[in-house]
Amino acid sequence: MRTQVAIVGAGPAGLLLSQLLHLAGIDSVVLERRSRAYVEARIRAGVLEPGTVELLKRAQVSARMERDGLTHDGFRIAFGGRSTRIDLTGLAGAPVTVYGQTEITQDLIAARLALGCTVVFEAENVLPLDFAGSQPRVTYTKDGRTHEIACDFIAGCDGSHGVSRASIAPDAITMYERSLPFGWLGVLSDTPPVDSELIYARSERGFALCSMRSAVRSRYYVQVPVADTVEQWPDERFWEELRRRIPEDAAASLVTGPSLEKSVAPLRSFVAEPMRFGRLFLAGDAAHIVPPTGAKGLNLAAADAACLADALIAHYQDGDGRGLDAYSDTCLKRVWQAIRFSWWFTGLTHRLDGDAFGTKLQAAELDQLAGSRAVQTVVARSYLGR
Repeated sequence: MRTQVAIVGAGPAGLLLSQLLHLAGIDSVVLERRSRAYVEARIRAGVLEPGTVELLKRAQVSARMERDGLTHDGFRIAFGGRSTRIDLTGLAGAPVTVYGQTEITQDLIAARLALGCTVVFEAENVLPLDFAGSQPRVTYTKDGRTHEIACDFIAGCDGSHGVSRASIAPDAITMYERSLPFGWLGVLSDTPPVDSELIYARSERGFALCSMRSAVRSRYYVQVPVADTVEQWPDERFWEELRRRIPEDAAASLVTGPSLEKSVAPLRSFVAEPMRFGRLFLAGDAAHIVPPTGAKGLNLAAADAACLADALIAHYQDGDGRGLDAYSDTCLKRVWQAIRFSWWFTGLTHRLDGDAFGTKLQAAELDQLAGSRAVQTVVARSYLGR
């Protein structure tokens, strides 16, 4: 098989890249080791920056988002018995849109298949090869047979545990990483949200987040030790703990119900540099991971896909390789800004066990945030990716 761009991974980054290239007349093949049902059911983030919303419109996959997405003009940070609302639209000129990554993935898969794109699900033993030279290729196994795709470029969009980054020589890549000793226990439930906007709550018992996927489906999180398992947290214990961490008005309106999905996610920051290796380009979680506090993971993946798509379009349509040459530097500048904000926001809102000095600094920062429009503006712009 021959294609112009071989894309490893059918997550949002890979699928969005494929869709943008198709609309520009550039052929691609997407390889995914999981089944379509598994990919479409993965529960992930759902807060979209304005830039991501515009990208989905550009990709012609925004119809359901525009119909079903929830527009949020702000969010609340609750602490010490009071709340501060960050007015995103008033302070930074735009809202965010709440629309689940699961829905985006479904929309992108449907669009790619409707347009005749080749998406190979359950592709095993995927291996990028010869990307240091001018004739890269990707091999994979499907139904017991080995296949090869000859291509011009390879896009590694297969996540933090994927084969793309693992295929790079260790001495050619530098990894930066920092982990936290706690994680997020997340619960998805078919219950109405406690509020019309997100609530980030910092209590003496730890962090909690009240989020949602729709007007009838909620997503909640509580800070837990990173070693905790979902078996330690039956629904009754989770709901009681959540109620004790969020503001009184939210706790009073909390509707509980059976969990549809429950998981513990560690909190860490990870960046791989560079993001280009000859004709292999990393995008999304294959290149970087951010704590979920700042809602940056999906938005960074979409931005990577757009940057790479624009660079490839310029290469094929105009013979201009400057975008490809600048891809890594362009993406990493944005990535490190998101890492900075997510790390700061996480440190501001989570309980810091054994760090009395840090806890006092938290209180001082939260007080400053509550009383300063300038600080709130910086937070609003960072949250919007501006």
